[in-house]
Amino acid sequence: MTVGDYTSAVTSSAVMELLKPFDPRVVGTLPLGLAVPGSDIDIVCHAPDPDLFADAVWTHYQSADDFILYRWVSGTRPAIARFVLDGWPFELFGDQDPVEQQRGWIHFEVERRLLAIDDGGLGRAVSRLRAGGLKTEPAFAAALGISGDPYRGLLELAAETDAELRSRLAACDLR
Repeated sequence: MTVGDYTSAVTSSAVMELLKPFDPRVVGTLPLGLAVPGSDIDIVCHAPDPDLFADAVWTHYQSADDFILYRWVSGTRPAIARFVLDGWPFELFGDQDPVEQQRGWIHFEVERRLLAIDDGGLGRAVSRLRAGGLKTEPAFAAALGISGDPYRGLLELAAETDAELRSRLAACDLR
């Protein structure tokens, strides 16, 4: 199993087609090219009715290896499913907010933007930090010199223009 072949696992699982009513989008380290061994295939979904989302996931993936489904009975917490197919761990995240408003999507988009406007130094720095055990958002925050809560810090970066992000990158020591 190589990082590049996660797309074949997504295709063979039919997860994008089965979850099409929930606007599924693959996020995280795999599409960013920052995966480490054990990275999972993260998929965020818009689930205005979390029970409907949970039922669809249960129907299609309950027999998958290591299947687990988290569904809270009160509040607005997301439904989360984890399972393994074709040797790949999947994590499906169904939130009532549209995908564009979900924190996981916003983190992914700002990380993607940063990597796209950088010369490769940020990707190398984040990869080193990830290989050392850091999760993705803390690794980005450390590489960028963001103190405090790394998740909040990345959310705040999402409002910056590409020019502001370039200035931020230029001020970092990414060696």
